[in-house]
Amino acid sequence: MKLKTTYLFVLCVFTALSVRPQEKGAAEMDNVRLAEARNLAFEGDFKSANAILSELVKPDSKDHSARSLLASTYSWSGEYDRAREEFNIITSSERKDRDVWMAAIKNELYAKNHATAVGLANKALIFLKDDAEVMRLKTIAEEGLARTEYGEMESYKSDSITTPQKEVLDTLDTKSPEGEPALNNSISLRNLAVVYDQRYDPMYYSSLSYKRQTPLGSIIPRINYSNRLGTYGVQYEADFYPKISKRFYAYLNYGYSNAPIYPKHRVGGDLYVNLPAAFEFSAGGRYIDFETTKVSIITNSLGYYTGNYYFSLRSYITPGSDNLTSYSGNLLVRKYLKDAVNYIGLNVGMGYSPELQQLTSGGELLAETLLYVESQRLSLEYQFTGKKSPNIYTANIGATRQELIFDSGKFFYGISAGLTYEVRF
Repeated sequence: MKLKTTYLFVLCVFTALSVRPQEKGAAEMDNVRLAEARNLAFEGDFKSANAILSELVKPDSKDHSARSLLASTYSWSGEYDRAREEFNIITSSERKDRDVWMAAIKNELYAKNHATAVGLANKALIFLKDDAEVMRLKTIAEEGLARTEYGEMESYKSDSITTPQKEVLDTLDTKSPEGEPALNNSISLRNLAVVYDQRYDPMYYSSLSYKRQTPLGSIIPRINYSNRLGTYGVQYEADFYPKISKRFYAYLNYGYSNAPIYPKHRVGGDLYVNLPAAFEFSAGGRYIDFETTKVSIITNSLGYYTGNYYFSLRSYITPGSDNLTSYSGNLLVRKYLKDAVNYIGLNVGMGYSPELQQLTSGGELLAETLLYVESQRLSLEYQFTGKKSPNIYTANIGATRQELIFDSGKFFYGISAGLTYEVRF
């Protein structure tokens, strides 16, 4: 019995001694392959490096050095989404890896996802405290966020003066991160329909626009078409977003039409200033010229960026005769997804404003009538790009509750739905 026990002890020791060198040899081989992958990556051969790293990094792998290098190679080759996934796996378990946090933030900067980069930097500072390099990257992201110019956004009323128009302007570079020419041109086609619960037939809106990014800013000529209550009309319009400096930019608009359902002339403008702490302020006005009446509107807005979110509160003040002044406002909330072009948004508006839809009373088109009516508006928007295409799709749905022009105190309801397709080249 004693001999048997001794034999088992010797066998266990021998087995352990034989296994440990094998494990050690496998670990050493992995280190050699990791070093090889690192050399290939630094030489720019990301494909070969990825092939090695994909074998080293298993789904449950705790080898953060290999996973971090894999994420970096994705980032360096422009696969920012795949890089983000790998970095997130590491930062969710290893909260104090300074190099990984910085690489993850830089990945978002390369992708021009400045809002996401700011959010990552804020999260990193929770675990790394007042790290100077993370603070520097956060400052770069905030500056990039400030230079990304978000203009106004158009609602279902194509000629409404109570809801602003949208342009996402990014004029930071003339080249893309991969060194290819930037997409400075785009053509957009927009269609939208509005149906009502009573009295009014459906209304239809369409627009065709061309956007050109120039060193001075974006220029967008546009043709608007509307068919309302059996009356159609065309409006010619142009937007210009001049860049004044890193801190200031502007929005200018002019529209002209001979159709009774559009104003003869429409002029607008805003001056935007980027403030510290990711705030943005604007002030400007609108001037609407009908044949028989004219109206001036004072506009201002306050915007704020935090993480992947953007909040904007805009007010419209319309001085009237007999010291009667009307007020209306809009709250815009957006959550940006992988970049500044992909987002979901909510727009809420309410107040008293000049009604320019030219609805009818007693079968007569109120083409030149300007009345102040109460309304509430709610719209949802989803904007996204194709998986393998830079083209942009925008879907929106909205609802409105508006006072009847001919029966004060009574309201009607409308539902809108629309789709915009933008081809970038």
